[in-house]
Amino acid sequence: MTTHDFDRFVADNSNSLVRVAYLMVGDLHEAEDLVQETLFKVASRWPRVCRMDNPVAYARRILVNQALHGRAKRSRNRAELKATPPAETASEAADLDIHDELFDALAALPPRQRAALVLRYFLDLPEAEVAAALGCSLGTVKSSTSRGLKRLEETLHPTNHYRSIAS
Repeated sequence: MTTHDFDRFVADNSNSLVRVAYLMVGDLHEAEDLVQETLFKVASRWPRVCRMDNPVAYARRILVNQALHGRAKRSRNRAELKATPPAETASEAADLDIHDELFDALAALPPRQRAALVLRYFLDLPEAEVAAALGCSLGTVKSSTSRGLKRLEETLHPTNHYRSIAS
């Protein structure tokens, strides 16, 4: 396969990889850096990668590994100001509040739970593909997603959580 094939791979998959990285690390600049590093690694192995059944899954696995294990290597401060565009209507403002609340709850999860939820529910990957991307067992994926969903529920709907404890 040629350099043109790699260029096409990048054009077809970069935006999706950035979205996944952003949901996992919570910072657009860091997400873009992760994708750039991922694509560099894929490019260096392109003759082998292009012959794989699913080169995107390979790239995603590199991305997930870097997001989960490369934090210590990245010194960027994640506490950047979030610029929220002005809302034109009350419903748009409410949608932004819900988006921010969900994003903050997702960002508060441990990295592995967050990655499992992003891969499973944002990308709608089967559990087996999530396990392959995370390099873990199917059972670990199931428990990570279950715990992550429970923590999201507790964070987003604390009154429901406290009602069930009081019952």
